[in-house]
Amino acid sequence: MPRIPYVPADIAEPQPLVQAIRQRRGGGLLRLDRMLLHSPEFAAGWNSLLGAVRQRLQLDPLLRELAICAIARLNRAAYEFEQHAPEFLAAGGTQAQLDALDDVDAACCDPSLFDPAQSAALALTRDMTLGVEVADQVFAAAAACLPRRQLVELIGVVAAYNMVSRFLVALGVHSEHADPD
Repeated sequence: MPRIPYVPADIAEPQPLVQAIRQRRGGGLLRLDRMLLHSPEFAAGWNSLLGAVRQRLQLDPLLRELAICAIARLNRAAYEFEQHAPEFLAAGGTQAQLDALDDVDAACCDPSLFDPAQSAALALTRDMTLGVEVADQVFAAAAACLPRRQLVELIGVVAAYNMVSRFLVALGVHSEHADPD
């Protein structure tokens, strides 16, 4: 159970915000949205930021989703992994790559599963998630694989989805497939 009850699934107010979230989600509200809507101002900022992160960056969607899934595993954010594993697969990732994220340290060094850009993205994600500071050699490897704009976007994705995972875990947001709330 979540630590704070979700707002009702049929919430209608504030109407412009709820409508914008539903539109971004394809019609419904996720449990994450129903937790965020306890604070409309926070939910509005979140919807704008995460909408841009998910839909308007030049970063390869495969690298974006790889980083998000790695963050989910590192932070034990099952809900986040459940939401993004299908997105990773849809972006061209493999089930073997997803399975490897059970050990992100080992995945960073597995050239049989991850190309140099993916390995660099994983190492950067690991450093930012677990220790905040990024080792010089890790940053250099990522910078060698990505144009500057995409490197900045990857760092922004990692920062944003660490926020997401911490929010989900702290509030106990649970699977969309769990018992009805």
